[in-house]
Amino acid sequence: MLLFLTLVSAALVAIAPQSQAIVIYTGWERHALVGSEIRLSCSFFSWRWTSEDVTFSWNYRPDGSRDGISIFHFTGGLPYLDNKGPFRDRLEFVGNPQRRDGSILIKNLDFNDNGTFTCDAKNPPDIVGRPSSVRLLVFDKLPVQAGVITGAIIGAVLGLLVLIVVIYYLMRFLVARRVFSLSVSKHGKKGKGKEGSQQRQGPALYAAMDQSKLKASASEKKKQESRKDKK
Repeated sequence: MLLFLTLVSAALVAIAPQSQAIVIYTGWERHALVGSEIRLSCSFFSWRWTSEDVTFSWNYRPDGSRDGISIFHFTGGLPYLDNKGPFRDRLEFVGNPQRRDGSILIKNLDFNDNGTFTCDAKNPPDIVGRPSSVRLLVFDKLPVQAGVITGAIIGAVLGLLVLIVVIYYLMRFLVARRVFSLSVSKHGKKGKGKEGSQQRQGPALYAAMDQSKLKASASEKKKQESRKDKK
């Protein structure tokens, strides 16, 4: 009997849904201008399918304060907005719970909105997870972020390196082209020199041949005259 109860208990534990960890994502830090609006994103990862009982909640803790207040809650398929707190009539739910999106939109921002916003989500039976926080900083003029400066420096360095490489290969090409043109001109001068020497030697050879022909004809005439005298 005890063995039977043990087996039944093990089977019930295996069949019953077990809770797993849920991972929640928000941004790290957001900047905005006074009078503008900003979307604060919140999503989650869960091994389960998106439950119909999925919930989202947002808390807000102003800068310099230790206590936070609840400003938004989504449960039972309905959003519940803050109607009495600092975001009264300025907060809007723009997420899609079935796509695991619990984002909110805050309008008409003010310096007093600076603080930390924390999002928590549940996807039953996955309800164990650490809430994620994003800090909001409101300015009258957006500052240049350190990441932008670093990216600009890296881009300038990379551009300089590319320019140096292009100049290097361009110089190599120009030098090779110059060497090739010089070698071609040298070969051309040698060929012209040979042709000129042949042209200069040509008249001398013709003159020598003419003189030899004249001598041969003169000797032939002498032979013919000597033959006539003998007769």
